[in-house]
Amino acid sequence: MTNKIQLIALMLCGLTGIAQAGEKEELLKLRNTTTNLIQQLVKQGILTNKMAEDMIKQADADATIQAKQQTAATDGPAPEAGEVRVPYVPEFIKDDIRQQVRAELRQDVVSDVMQKAKTEKWGLPGAWPEWVDRFKLYGDIRLRSQNEFMGSDNQPQSYINYQTVNDRGGVNAAGLDQFANTTVDRNRFRERLRLGIDAKISDGLTANVRLATSNLRDPVSTNQTLGNTGGQYQFNVDRAYLQYEDTDSEGFKWLTLTGGRIKNPWYVGGGEFNGGSELVWDTDLSFEGFAATARHRLAGSGSLAAINDDSKTVFATIGAFPLQEFQLSSKDKWLFGGQVGLDWGFDNQNKLKVGVAYYDYVNTVANPNRTLQGTCDLNTRDNTASAPQFIQGGNTVAEICSEGTASNPGTTTGLVGLASDFNIINPNFSYDIAAFAPYHIILSGDYAKNIGYNKKDVNAALFRSGPSFQNQQEQTNAWQARMDFGWPKADQSGHWNVFGLYKYIERDAVLDAFTDSDFRLGGTNSKGWVIGGNYGLAKNIWFTGRWLSADVITGPPFGIDILQLDINTRF
Repeated sequence: MTNKIQLIALMLCGLTGIAQAGEKEELLKLRNTTTNLIQQLVKQGILTNKMAEDMIKQADADATIQAKQQTAATDGPAPEAGEVRVPYVPEFIKDDIRQQVRAELRQDVVSDVMQKAKTEKWGLPGAWPEWVDRFKLYGDIRLRSQNEFMGSDNQPQSYINYQTVNDRGGVNAAGLDQFANTTVDRNRFRERLRLGIDAKISDGLTANVRLATSNLRDPVSTNQTLGNTGGQYQFNVDRAYLQYEDTDSEGFKWLTLTGGRIKNPWYVGGGEFNGGSELVWDTDLSFEGFAATARHRLAGSGSLAAINDDSKTVFATIGAFPLQEFQLSSKDKWLFGGQVGLDWGFDNQNKLKVGVAYYDYVNTVANPNRTLQGTCDLNTRDNTASAPQFIQGGNTVAEICSEGTASNPGTTTGLVGLASDFNIINPNFSYDIAAFAPYHIILSGDYAKNIGYNKKDVNAALFRSGPSFQNQQEQTNAWQARMDFGWPKADQSGHWNVFGLYKYIERDAVLDAFTDSDFRLGGTNSKGWVIGGNYGLAKNIWFTGRWLSADVITGPPFGIDILQLDINTRF
């Protein structure tokens, strides 16, 4: 009897020790075993129920006392006021915590490491350094078939090519080349390649450089005609400029400053995917100088409407562009301009854009040689400098000097320049109707008026130039109406759009050097229409077809129909 009681007591003490150790599994096993043993002793009559209950209570009490003693031995003296102690945590709980923390930590660490490896290009052969990411390469290639059909009633040798006359030094020196082609049809294949780089210099400041096929004498074309007996193409710097953009606290670009050889800073209206209106500026023209554009949201900065909607803005642009600089003359040629406009987006996704511009050309009027002989070898530097570097044709010209020398004066034209000054007012607009989205209807209009034309001054210049230059009537208006229908852009497979326009551009409405180079093969004194369309063949590949039909407004009959078929790609 005594031995059995001693055995039970030892088992209870072991149970207490295990409880102190805190091993949950062993605790449960021994507790159940001891409880079952006590119950069997009660059934056999060795222990009474009261004795069994007293033994279990005593074991629990001893376990409580030993647990307190173990805690005191581990944690030290009783905590003082404000002191916090962490209670004893059993090992099996610690293991569970370790496993859970390890799993969660592994997932976070792996994600962080993978992201860093992707950003820093770990293990990638030839991985680029950080500075390379600041550069963006872009470009395009266009292949064109161009057929030029001369009007059946055109007269041969009816129009002078004054660009050739000035280059050769006079009409006699130019010979038969003095006449523009008015009767011989022409078919040619042409190519345009443009390759550019955008480089981020710092926050808000970027540099842009673009190379293009073209020739140095022609500012309004980047086409290269095929058929040079294997000769290599010219590849020139078409753009090279710095651009700074400043944004407000909501990310709205309110200011743009540009300097160098820049893209066209003016809003020109028309179908923007097709380059916009070319009534005043050819789409291939780059500007040399400086421009600034400021924008203001009509909703007001900081308002909820301004943060969520930038579609209602007003803008203003100013620019100054040197056209021709002379080393030994103070009469450099300049272009100054300014434009104000409104960009208004409607709730139904329609969009209206309006602009009004004023362009002022300085020192571009011809300065005739007023000596008795009037020959070019007696020209002052200012006389010679007043001749334009590039003429497409159409503007009224006046003779600067004649061929010949002082001892043998000539009577034929040697050098010509512009008879009129050019101060152009140019309002335009475009209205994008999105009611048939994804198809859009874009209606646009463009108008130009040369208020710098002074009839008295022009007639005086023409009188000095001789009878062949006289009897010119004032023609200073130009306008264009256009409609586009289809996808706003056709650079995706299956996307398409069609367009049509009518253009009327009088002789001295705009500077002939910078207007559309395709419509009647360039220049002013033209009227007619253009129809065409674009169709997307694949991403960044599309086909364009255009038919241009133009006739002269005043002068002998001179009409040209042109068919252009293009394959366009960009990258």
